[in-house]
Amino acid sequence: MFAVIKTGGRQFRVVPNDVLEIGKITGDVGTIVQLGEVMAVGGDTPVLGFPFIEGASVAAEILDHKRGPKVIAFKKRRRKNSKRKRGYRDEITVIRVTEILTDDKAPTIGPRAKKEKKVEAAPADGEAPAKKAPAKKAAAKKAAPKAAAKKAPAKKAAPKAKSE
Repeated sequence: MFAVIKTGGRQFRVVPNDVLEIGKITGDVGTIVQLGEVMAVGGDTPVLGFPFIEGASVAAEILDHKRGPKVIAFKKRRRKNSKRKRGYRDEITVIRVTEILTDDKAPTIGPRAKKEKKVEAAPADGEAPAKKAPAKKAAAKKAAPKAAAKKAPAKKAAPKAKSE
């Protein structure tokens, strides 16, 4: 099953477990949000909205808030000593689509559990773990003797005599 949603002035075709970068929406990282502007739902019986489907929504988990790439607008008027440089970065929210809902249903899937990093325990005796000895490289390199090539000076050709 897929859906076409509209958010931030753009349209996206989504399926469950899709990861999207959309314009910034409010909410904390890890919360579930509902996107209500569903334009089409596909599957066994596709449904189109005019412009939106009533009672349909898409549930998504907020993964991250970040900033987009830097965009620079540079304007120059030639021969006028006039130029302007402006730049900005979009605020972006990264979401993962959890499920597509129809008939005013509430989301049933909650946020995913975060994976914990494994931390190695220190030795119980208070001793530092043994370090590996660095490998030694053979440092004995022989310098190859360079044979100096002798060049014989080139003889200049005699100038040609002018004939009148």
